[in-house]
Formats: sequence, C-alpha cells, structure tokens
Amino acid sequence: MTELPRIIAFDLDDTLAPSKSPLDPRMLAVFARLLERTSVAVISGGNFQQFESQLVSQLDGVLSVTEEALERLHLLPTCGTRYERREGGRWVTVYQEELSAEERRDALAVLRAEAERLGLWERETWGEILEDRGSQITFSALGQRAPVEAKHAWDPSGAKKSALRAAVAARLPGLEVRSGGSTSVDITRRGIDKAYGMRKLVEYTGVPLGDMLFIGDRLDEDGNDYPVLALGVRCHAVTGWAETADYIEALIAA
Repeated sequence: MTELPRIIAFDLDDTLAPSKSPLDPRMLAVFARLLERTSVAVISGGNFQQFESQLVSQLDGVLSVTEEALERLHLLPTCGTRYERREGGRWVTVYQEELSAEERRDALAVLRAEAERLGLWERETWGEILEDRGSQITFSALGQRAPVEAKHAWDPSGAKKSALRAAVAARLPGLEVRSGGSTSVDITRRGIDKAYGMRKLVEYTGVPLGDMLFIGDRLDEDGNDYPVLALGVRCHAVTGWAETADYIEALIAA
C-alpha cells in the first residue's frame, strides 16, 4: 500500500480499546497521528456516551487534537444506527434510526424471557443487563460495567451468546438481532448493521467503499463486524488494541 485509504473505519471495543475502557495512551497517540493524515470512522455497538468516554474526551482533552483533525472523524454508534459529525466545534447528529416504542418493549421482553429460559440471566452483575439505547436494545450478560476479565471468562467459546441470539431472532423476525461484544446481543431495526453504517458513510462523504479499509476483531461469520466483510469492503482482522496499533503504525510508515 503506497498511500492511506481515504477512510479507515474501526470497531471500538477489543479493536481500539478493551471493552468499555478508554484507549490506551499508545493507541490514542497512534489514532491521533492517523487523523492528521486521513479520515477515520468508528462504528460500534456502544452508545454515543460510550464513544465520548472511551475516545472523544481523550482526543479533545488529553491530546488537544486540532479541530481540523476532529472534523475528519466520523462516529457511528449503536452499530451505525446513528451518525455524528464534528461541525463548528460540536458534535452534530446526521441521522438516528430510532426503534418504535413497541419494538423496544418487545425486544426488552423477549431478551429477558429467552435469557431466563436458557439459564443466562445472571443474578450478580455490574450494572443493568438490559439497556434501551433508543436506536438499539442491548443485552449485556454481566451488566454494562462488568470488568473485562469477567466478560472474557463468561463465554469464551461464544456458544452462550450464539444460543441467545438465535432464540431471540426466532421470536423477533421483524428486527435485526446480532451478537455484539464478548457478552452482548444487540437488536436494531431490520437491515441495520455495520454494513448499513458503511453504506451511509459512502452516501454522506462521497468516498466509495473501494477507498475504505475496515479494522475489527469480529470478522468471523458470527461476529458483528462480518457484515462489513460481506459487503466487499477491504478488511483487516485484529485480536486486540495492541495489534491494531502495530498495524496502523506500519500503515503510516508505509
């Protein structure tokens, strides 16, 4: 590769940072260097507040990244159901694909019922198991604030999450049900996934998919990054933020 792609898109948890944790200082510095050179997108299942705490506050505060660089950053939380751009020194919502009140109610009820039926409704958790993010309903088996080590130990093979996803999807055929992070299942409107978010990037930036690169840790067929690969976008798989940092440093050097 002789020049950087026009947009480099990333998953967030376990790609740029440990789950629901701020970026490591090394990864943050590499990310800021990349923003000085090309446009960058982050598309993940977390809500916008999670993006702010893990990434945006670090760039805007710790590193004092220039406003010009921040305007090259595209944020697509809740798996691309929402799109935020930097304009005039603030974040502006370009679109937000909200679930209806009935869809949210049904999704919450079915998630709990199937998790209890499968023995996956944990009694000791770190925060709420179910979260209504407006455009996405998220199940987090151990709660929203569970430590990374506990999350990785809960379902190392992914079998629990896959069983829950399949059971919920069968009862909610009108909605999109996907495996999310290490302990999560996400529900959005039908047809909305990370591929939807990538197509929206094309629509709003004019950059074709062929000029983009996506980096994520769940590009396997059951992973929530897989729709981007299936869309035909050039992808690079990683196993954690340190591997992402190594890869981006090599891209910049090249």
